[in-house]
Amino acid sequence: MLCCFLLLSCAGTGAAQQRNDKLLNRPYADLRRWHLGFSVGMHTLDLSFTHNGFTTDNGETWFMEQPDFSPGFCVNGLLDVRLNDYFNVRFTPGMYFGNRVVKMHDTTNDAWQQQNIKSNYVVIPVDLKFSATRYHNVRPYLVGGVMGVFDVSKKRPREFLRLKSTDFMLTAGFGCDIYLPYFKLCPEIKFCFGLSDILKHERPDFEDDPDGMKFTNSLKKATTQMVVLSFYFE
Repeated sequence: MLCCFLLLSCAGTGAAQQRNDKLLNRPYADLRRWHLGFSVGMHTLDLSFTHNGFTTDNGETWFMEQPDFSPGFCVNGLLDVRLNDYFNVRFTPGMYFGNRVVKMHDTTNDAWQQQNIKSNYVVIPVDLKFSATRYHNVRPYLVGGVMGVFDVSKKRPREFLRLKSTDFMLTAGFGCDIYLPYFKLCPEIKFCFGLSDILKHERPDFEDDPDGMKFTNSLKKATTQMVVLSFYFE
């Protein structure tokens, strides 16, 4: 009787393990040395302005702001390299397409101007991904790194403000690996903080129109912030 009970117990345990294994989608996906993928998503661009209190000869004092966020579209490739059970290095080059509406306000005369700044960014992010222990078919993670940004959009000849074509950002975010039968779906939110002044202070195109420099002269610097929502397919 005891032998029969032990045999039945072992058989039951083996069957339970098999049933549990069937519930795990792609159980060996995280053991590969490297893998490829891609992502699609949306983002918002923000410009942060630092003013210097400049006043024109006519007594005008201009302040710039971006009051609203306009969503943009982004698409990235992915190369993920496994370091160990918890850390991965991720290389995700891509394209970000977006627009910003900047409003200029003369506080002296209550005058307003507006400018649309369109950007087509080529981005080169390198991130370190730290993943928690997998629980069934989900695995949350944190991600952080750096990102080079190159604006390849065509510039118009007479813009009130003109931005530099290169920037460098620090990035931090979080996401979750969701293991599906045929691939991993990874929704991710990332926050990007520009480190450099991207405003062009030298404007030779305004040599024949000094009044057009009043907007640039009113600013000490301008930096970029970005929030990105991506859906990775790995």
